[in-house]
Amino acid sequence: LNHPHSLRATHARARTQSRRRQASLRATPRTLPRSRAPPLGRRHFPRRRQLVGTKNQKKTKMASTDVEKTGGATTGGGGMIQVASFGDLNMDTSGVRITAKNLTYSVPSFKDAKVEARLLNEVSAVFNPGEMTALLGPSGSGKTTFLDVLAGRKSVGTTTGTLLFGGMVPNPQFMRRYTGYVEQFDTLIAALTVREMLLYTAELKRPREELFTDKEKEVDKLIKELGLWEARDVVVGSEMVKGISGGQKKRTNIAIALITNPSVLFLDEPTSGLDSFTANEVMSVVKSLVTNDTTIIATIHSPTAYAFSLFNNAMILCSGMQVYFGPNGAALMTYAQTSLPGVQPKGDGHSNIEWLIDVFTAGDRRGDSKAYNEVYMLSSLKKESDAMLVAVAGAGKMQANEETARQLAATDSTATPGWWAFWIMVKYRTRKNYSDGEFLGPRLGDKVFLSILIFTLYWGIGNKTAPENVVNISAMLFMWTTLPAFGAASYVPQIVMERSLYMRERADGLYKPITYLLAKMFDEMMLLSFVSLIIACIVFYAVDLQGSFLVFWLVYYLTLGNGVVLAYLISALAPNMEAANALLPTYVVTLLFFAGFLIRPADTPVYWQWYTHIDLMKYSWGALMVNQWEGKGDMTSMSQDGVTVLQQFDLDNLDKWNCLGYLMCFFVVFFTLALLALTFVNHSRR
Repeated sequence: LNHPHSLRATHARARTQSRRRQASLRATPRTLPRSRAPPLGRRHFPRRRQLVGTKNQKKTKMASTDVEKTGGATTGGGGMIQVASFGDLNMDTSGVRITAKNLTYSVPSFKDAKVEARLLNEVSAVFNPGEMTALLGPSGSGKTTFLDVLAGRKSVGTTTGTLLFGGMVPNPQFMRRYTGYVEQFDTLIAALTVREMLLYTAELKRPREELFTDKEKEVDKLIKELGLWEARDVVVGSEMVKGISGGQKKRTNIAIALITNPSVLFLDEPTSGLDSFTANEVMSVVKSLVTNDTTIIATIHSPTAYAFSLFNNAMILCSGMQVYFGPNGAALMTYAQTSLPGVQPKGDGHSNIEWLIDVFTAGDRRGDSKAYNEVYMLSSLKKESDAMLVAVAGAGKMQANEETARQLAATDSTATPGWWAFWIMVKYRTRKNYSDGEFLGPRLGDKVFLSILIFTLYWGIGNKTAPENVVNISAMLFMWTTLPAFGAASYVPQIVMERSLYMRERADGLYKPITYLLAKMFDEMMLLSFVSLIIACIVFYAVDLQGSFLVFWLVYYLTLGNGVVLAYLISALAPNMEAANALLPTYVVTLLFFAGFLIRPADTPVYWQWYTHIDLMKYSWGALMVNQWEGKGDMTSMSQDGVTVLQQFDLDNLDKWNCLGYLMCFFVVFFTLALLALTFVNHSRR
């Protein structure tokens, strides 16, 4: 056992060498250069733009080298540990510097709406162009909340403090047009290929005057840089259709945010749900985008050691309080090991980032967040951060160059006019929808099946005017008007599921709500015009109905249109799919009662008479009944009392063309309400 080549002796030597290596690393920690990420395996991720150095950056690099030589810390007066400096503040930059001072964000408490819960508590920071900053913290610490506050994507709550971009208060138009935001969850169009998805975004976000060939070149360049070239012609896919991988979807989302070369890029947990290799791959791509005029801020939950090493700076939050903001690497490790109370030494089995996450998560669970915050507030890092805020505030608007100032003064949230956005949506989405089974199935299946059921059940009875056949024809016409209303329920799931895509594209400044709704109605109504014409023709002549075929078809088409726009209205108002599926049938059932077939308008109680006048199905069924029975004065109803069919149902004074006009009015009203709901109702609750 004591032989020098025995297993025990080998293990002992290995442990001794490991301890020596750890001691050496603690004495002389190694950090990655700010401007270049190390290669990842055999892959190469080319830079998007070449870094241009400045004198101040050279000074920062020299300061960083000095820190590395001293283990990331220096000793000040009284033996107090002083962590590494941020470096000199470079005011001569072409990018957008973000400054946040005492940002506080509060929302009504879930337990008591009268009490406000503070999710962020006086957070301050300076985010410089040419740097990539990680937002870290335990689950529920407020890192995504802070990112959303910076990106202007909070829809509820109250924010106080100062937030400036380039020394100016950013407006929503600037945030939508000139910043990029990568969502945590993929929001892509499943039917488009990767290249089509990026071209679609480029044509909506880049200037309309730019040549299409130039847009194609930029898209192809971006696809190559993000390692998506081999997947460029593969559909994005969905749960039902196989498409690109999770890592490719994440990179496609990043490409969408970069399509206009934004000055600021926000990323919400870009590595969530990815394996370690793919996570490293994605973050290497992001690192390659860092230039002197790009500011990158990303929340990151459990990064790999390699991915975390790519960040220049780190901000750590615990229970909404700031517990660290400073350089990444050795300085952060030194701060955590020497400044925080109750921290256990780092074990041999932990990487730096794993140990840091454990430290701050354990401290948060113990209730030490306040103590950590107090330590940071008294640290030299906090003093240096405050000094930078003062320096930036002194520069004011002068720190923004002419181009940045122009962007910050944007007055329109979209880069292209509404008619152009409408055309691009038709060009890419309508064309794909008309060849997509997931889109066509719910819109055609029920109509084809029920039309076959109707004309086979009522075959050839339309010309039989015997009194006993009146109820059969009237019932058939009544069912013909109810089917479009109930059929609208088949549209709801896809509309609700597309809500996150709509919210993301609207927040990115691709289009305005009216453009979206017009394009969707064009999609639906163009498809229905051909489908309804064929189905109406088959049913009208198979049943041998009387009157004008044009009226029969127009009633069906306009009722279908009202059902579709009603589905969009309900989907925009309902908070989720379950609520939408409950609201729509409930409303449709109320329409059945007051249409005039189940109970005559004259027999309706006085206190319900008003509802008959706003029942669209009354006008649909009334127009069909007048079209079928007008001119047949000697035709009596089932009652055999000498009154005509139209008199029996109180329809003798109804004009079928006026009814068609009322149906168009209902469409306009529902369209307007749907537009207002899409514009002002927000269910994301961010």
